[in-house]
Amino acid sequence: MDTQHCRLDLPVLLLYNLDRHWPPDAISEVLDLTNRLSQALLEIGHSTEMVCLEGNNLNHLLNDHRPDQFIVFNWCEEIPGLPRSAAQVATHLEDLGFVFTGADSKALALSQDKRQIKQCLIEKQIATPCWEIYERTHPIDWESFPAIVKPVFEHCSFGITHESVVYDACSLRQQVEYVLDTFHQPALVEDFIDGREFHVSVIGNGRLRVLPAAEMDFSAFPEPSGRLCTYDSKFDPKSSDYQLIGLKLPAPLSREEQQLLEATAVAAYQAASCRDYARMDIRLRDGIFYVLDVNPNADLSPDASLALAAEVAGLPYGQLGSLLVNLAAQRSPKFDQKGSIR
Repeated sequence: MDTQHCRLDLPVLLLYNLDRHWPPDAISEVLDLTNRLSQALLEIGHSTEMVCLEGNNLNHLLNDHRPDQFIVFNWCEEIPGLPRSAAQVATHLEDLGFVFTGADSKALALSQDKRQIKQCLIEKQIATPCWEIYERTHPIDWESFPAIVKPVFEHCSFGITHESVVYDACSLRQQVEYVLDTFHQPALVEDFIDGREFHVSVIGNGRLRVLPAAEMDFSAFPEPSGRLCTYDSKFDPKSSDYQLIGLKLPAPLSREEQQLLEATAVAAYQAASCRDYARMDIRLRDGIFYVLDVNPNADLSPDASLALAAEVAGLPYGQLGSLLVNLAAQRSPKFDQKGSIR
């Protein structure tokens, strides 16, 4: 969809989540980012109402809002107090009949399980690092090093530290045990692709638009275990990872590399049944682009790679938000093509 044809008369419910048990600075950050998105939508022309989910009360929260009168901007990561519940939020919205931005409940549930995403990629013959799942520390028959160990059901690099990269069987067993004991879920062991890392965002349905690729700059880290996006690199401004990992946008790529990278991102987007927008994390080694992860409903904060890439592509923050609202609206006959709302 061309932004010139975006409708600005679509009313938006900006749905976000907040947990009062979070630290004060985390609460302040969520409120600030949500307000910035709301303001961007308002400034471009969308009437926008913010709706805060603070408990398992979404049905009651939306009682006064008619599904045929609003597009829900699904900014909600989970039901407060219920980890890994993004898919349940989408299920509630679907059951209530709301049209909403981003992935549906099935795609969100799929993306939460790294095993299922891996299987989808393999079925479509999309390169992804070799992997195994371990639910206990004995026996572990992994022989390829360096390797990386991740919790199988987490996102946003939760559980990823420099210790996640291991170089021998003893360290591997210790890290698998750590994941099992700490996160109470299976451990995903992958071949660690020590190469360039790209975050590639895709927008659209049917006709897709690939935004300029962002490359993570790990040049400040001489050891392979430092050349990865840890949880701290995303969420702790005081950490060395956050401060030292740079960003190259757009990433310097040859024409052939860019074409192959974009084709890989689009294939992964389609394999994971993404819609409206998503971000793929991809690494390059020996001429092969390996998909590490697929992130439907990826971070849309103004300083996140998706929004920054959109800006580079000539799509300011408000226009990006409006485009996603319009992409969602196209899925429903409730909203006609002449600008009125039924």
